[in-house]
Amino acid sequence: MKIDKIRQNDIEKLLVRLRQRNSEELEEVSQLVRSIIKEVSTKGNRAVFEYTKKYDGVTLDRLEVDKNTTANAIKCLKPELVISIRKAADNIRKFHERQKVNSWFLSEENGVFMGQKVSALDRVGVYVPGGTAPLPSSVLMNVIPAKVAGVKEVIMCTPPGKNGFPDPVILACADIAGADRVFTVGGAQAVAAMAYGTETIPKVDKITGPGNIYVATAKKMVFGICGIDMIAGPSEILIIADETANAKFVAADLLSQAEHDMLASSILITTSNELAEKVEEEIKKQAEKLSRKNFISRSLSSYGAIILADTLKDAIMISNRIAPEHLELCVENPFELLGDVTNAGAVFLGNFTPEPLGDYMAGPNHVLPTNGTARFYSPLSVDDFLKKTSVISYSKQALAGIMKDVCLFAEAEGLTAHANSAKIRFEEENK
Repeated sequence: MKIDKIRQNDIEKLLVRLRQRNSEELEEVSQLVRSIIKEVSTKGNRAVFEYTKKYDGVTLDRLEVDKNTTANAIKCLKPELVISIRKAADNIRKFHERQKVNSWFLSEENGVFMGQKVSALDRVGVYVPGGTAPLPSSVLMNVIPAKVAGVKEVIMCTPPGKNGFPDPVILACADIAGADRVFTVGGAQAVAAMAYGTETIPKVDKITGPGNIYVATAKKMVFGICGIDMIAGPSEILIIADETANAKFVAADLLSQAEHDMLASSILITTSNELAEKVEEEIKKQAEKLSRKNFISRSLSSYGAIILADTLKDAIMISNRIAPEHLELCVENPFELLGDVTNAGAVFLGNFTPEPLGDYMAGPNHVLPTNGTARFYSPLSVDDFLKKTSVISYSKQALAGIMKDVCLFAEAEGLTAHANSAKIRFEEENK
């Protein structure tokens, strides 16, 4: 189990390596996805059925999951799991309720009235991965904020299992979260179906949710036909730790992300050489007992690193350059460092706040910016399911007071019709 150990002044090669994940596959993937989108947009259900048979090995006779099947999926689960799902859903709902914003308006005595009208999107499509790595937690993290925002209809697409039905845990989460309709379709064909609509799957205003490189590429290609949340890349964790950190905890948290896939990135930045060595040993020891150790080995050797920093301030500077999806501060006084963190999807403070807590139960959204995009993107939130409309009203008196300014701007841009639009309203008075 190999993981690079580097000094803080040698991180440039690591940064380049992280930013280039997936790049060698993109052109080949893009050609295939473009073809799938074209077929689905023109042939509708027929193309979806064909691609489901081709890529999932399943022949379907219908795409929509019956509401009774979705509602009864809970009966297939262990009661204690259902309790945990409901507890997670409550935490997620409470957190996102605090994000709601209202319309606002202001008026002035001279007859100026303006403001912002906030409206929920009409219909949103949520994609949820299935197959060998189903993500039921993603159902909760996408559907619940949409419902809190007031979206009228939330539909969900998820791949079928070999029996032709989605994973029962995914269906149970869809029922608990409040998804309105569920469709058995995965991959790029699901994204295309939600973006363009088919005879069965309705066209949506926005698509959210994680997926593999084919799903991510499809979302990128349909942007403009509908909205998307973000282009999600491979999972990432960065841990900043000092000599007070527990090496077992740190190693376990690094491994928790490395098991996602071979492109996942797990990085430790520490000021303690002793801790670095202990973590390295713990990684080897713990990985041997894990079910996905082959993924872990590839991930750590390609995109893992232990960076030795001179000070915690240096560690934060490096972290801000990497802009990780998940950032753990396993240091003596984590709250003292929080103010210096500018680029991170989510920050986990202290030795007893492991990243999986955020994945499932804490409440903040786990759909986070990856691959350095935390420099300009935010986690999925209620805002992603809202749109804001500007409202403007001027009385004749108010327009008269600002008409010359409007005309000066318009004429400076060479747009005389713009200027005339304001002037013409006072034409009679100026005769």
